[in-house]
Amino acid sequence: MIKSIFNKIFNVREGAVVQRPKSFTQTDLGKPVAPKPKQLPAEETSTILSVDLAALFYSLLFSVRAKDVGGVANNLERRVIREVESALTSPDVIAETVLKLPSKVLELDKKLADPAFDIKELLALIERDPVLSVEVLKLCNSPAFKRGDRDVTSLQQALIQLGREQLRRFVTSCLVREMLDIKPIYFRRFGAEIWRHSMQVAYLASELSEEDSDTAFLLGLLHDVGKLAIFKMLLDAFVQAEPGEQPNSWLFRQVMTSKSLTLSALLAKHWQLPKAFEIELDRLANVTQRPMDGLAPVVWQANIISEISMLLQAERLSPELLNKLLEQVMLDRDEFEQLHQKLQQF
Repeated sequence: MIKSIFNKIFNVREGAVVQRPKSFTQTDLGKPVAPKPKQLPAEETSTILSVDLAALFYSLLFSVRAKDVGGVANNLERRVIREVESALTSPDVIAETVLKLPSKVLELDKKLADPAFDIKELLALIERDPVLSVEVLKLCNSPAFKRGDRDVTSLQQALIQLGREQLRRFVTSCLVREMLDIKPIYFRRFGAEIWRHSMQVAYLASELSEEDSDTAFLLGLLHDVGKLAIFKMLLDAFVQAEPGEQPNSWLFRQVMTSKSLTLSALLAKHWQLPKAFEIELDRLANVTQRPMDGLAPVVWQANIISEISMLLQAERLSPELLNKLLEQVMLDRDEFEQLHQKLQQF
């Protein structure tokens, strides 16, 4: 079960009440919860009333039509869907032009994983990239990962305080983040939330895993690379979109969710990641059932816990629905509240 994170349990602020999501792992979650009137400004109501947990990110990142029958996509959505379908048949094009994996990821990760590799040579290798060094130190001192009151001011200090394995996770995280080479104005609105979710899932997967926490961390970090690729396609499509056109249909959210997981597995194969990553991502891509083998169940559970936490923080979840969802991931309320408090620091 979940490792203890805080000794003290924090109260979680409950948010606005929402309707039952259209789908959640194909499980009936009971009767809809009626929305409370006048809890939110009128302009926000259409977004809150139609949260779909099966495609949470597209509900959180974009406005959602309150009366959405699910079958109609606008021109922007149709264009992106066509591009995604094309990407599934030619993932090599996406891997080389849209979402290129930094060449240093596999090289550094392999060396960081080798206990026999010389520490001084390892630190020198990281320090050759000043931007990487700064990003690693920022991550070391972030609220989610900081240990103690003193700031970590050097990679050597980080290695002493955190250990090789934790440093390995931080270096890999910073390198993977380089794939989000997006203008700041867009990154702040969309990319930052996708990246925050990826970091949350990586952290949770490593905590939940009882076998290989390091592989679970990296798998959690990479499970949504398909979403990152689609996000970049979406930004390109916005340039030619009609004024005010948004990807806000239920159909688009469902298609993007299922296709993004398949794209993640195809990208892992093209990047020549260890075969285990492709296998686990393929298991996750089958959205019609809960994965049962390997590390996929751990990442599946971590993904949903992060989504619940983000939805609760956005005040889009009723207490009743929260309890039903926690049953799906086998967490009691106290365990979730500990994790929820930690996840808000990411």
